[in-house]
Amino acid sequence: MSARNPGMELDLGCISKVQVNQPAIIRHAEQIQKRRTVKKDWQAAWLLRAVTCIDLTTLSGDDTPSNIHRLCYKAAHPIREDLLRVMDMQDKGITTAAVCVYPARVADSVKALKAAGCNIPVASVATGFPAGQTPLQTKLDEIRIAVEDGAREIDIVISRTLVLTGQWEGLYEEIRQFRQACGDAHMKTILGTGELGSLTNVYKASMVAMMAGSDFIKTSTGKEAVNATLPVGIVMLRAIRDFYWKTGNKVGFKPAGGIRTAKDALTWLMLMKEELGDEWLKPELFRLGASSLLADIERQIYHHVTGRYAAYHNLAMA
Repeated sequence: MSARNPGMELDLGCISKVQVNQPAIIRHAEQIQKRRTVKKDWQAAWLLRAVTCIDLTTLSGDDTPSNIHRLCYKAAHPIREDLLRVMDMQDKGITTAAVCVYPARVADSVKALKAAGCNIPVASVATGFPAGQTPLQTKLDEIRIAVEDGAREIDIVISRTLVLTGQWEGLYEEIRQFRQACGDAHMKTILGTGELGSLTNVYKASMVAMMAGSDFIKTSTGKEAVNATLPVGIVMLRAIRDFYWKTGNKVGFKPAGGIRTAKDALTWLMLMKEELGDEWLKPELFRLGASSLLADIERQIYHHVTGRYAAYHNLAMA
């Protein structure tokens, strides 16, 4: 992770008059989707970069210690060794950026990663994920328990009610308390953008979350009807840029939900490069929240190396 974002005092003046030009944002998003993507060796290189930015995730009710063990092994060995050898990348230490699980599975994840000889962090969702509709004290206790069990990153969810009713001071104070409860663990703040009502609210919530000390801002839980979309991403990235210009502090970005294909990953990487530059194209400042994305990326790399597509059972989880 990058240096912590210390946050700043809440400055309502800088967001009170903000209005996002939604038609312009949507046009820009459409232009991005029409662009030709990178090909051949360049595509393979970008896809390997995408792998290193993935928070490999399982957030299911049927998660078990054995599922977690398989997930963590895959996080430590995301691409088949024989494919990496052909590309002369076998000694580059390619892993995913983190594994992301529920608080109850944090200890299992820490144990499994240690057994795999891998030092990538465990990220835990918290604060009443995904809806955030639990009492504040319960949310704070959930963060502390996850940190005590070994989580080095916490993905918190905000109370969307505070955004929808314009209670920006309340949102700021809530996130500040979450940040304090995280201690040394880095905090990613999930905005639940599909439930915020407007792109203007997305921008304002992004700015308040960063002012309150969020180390990352994240689009979605992956459980909403609408998750990571390019228009939302553009607005959030421009908020990150504005905050950086205002404070000099770099905040990371994590789109999550609905990112399933290698092409999706390349689109988000290109958007990051265009809006924030190469400096943000690293796992310290960019993450992709995904559960099924890695399988498609590995399949595309298999095609790059062999000239044919593999069946998914040839690219097993572990």
